[in-house]
Amino acid sequence: MTAKSKAQSAKTNDVANCEIHLVHLDKVVACQSHIATLNQAQQMADFFAVLSDPHRLRLISALSEQELCVCDLAVAMKMSDSAVSHQLRILRSARLVTYRKEGRNVYYSLDDEHIVNLYREVADHLQEV
Repeated sequence: MTAKSKAQSAKTNDVANCEIHLVHLDKVVACQSHIATLNQAQQMADFFAVLSDPHRLRLISALSEQELCVCDLAVAMKMSDSAVSHQLRILRSARLVTYRKEGRNVYYSLDDEHIVNLYREVADHLQEV
């Protein structure tokens, strides 16, 4: 047995499975109404794909506390204004951030409390030991 196949075998053994195949129909029926449709699941996958970029997550973390202009974000992130603007455009198209113009500056903030809560819940979850 090769090292690779041993590693795959070890991974398979780590997965807990039922020893006896016994379907609890009452539980299956009860959960079926809560299962996302394929369309809903695809929308969620697309949403999480936007969040899968570390630069965008860092922007969200910066905006989780306060509204910031592109210039401030670029300095805080140690990125160019155009790189920050590109990431913000993606976040805006996913309705994660919103913006307002004040004179020649553009200020960004998280779109709503759902986004703030989502960010904080994930951050809290990852800090659990």
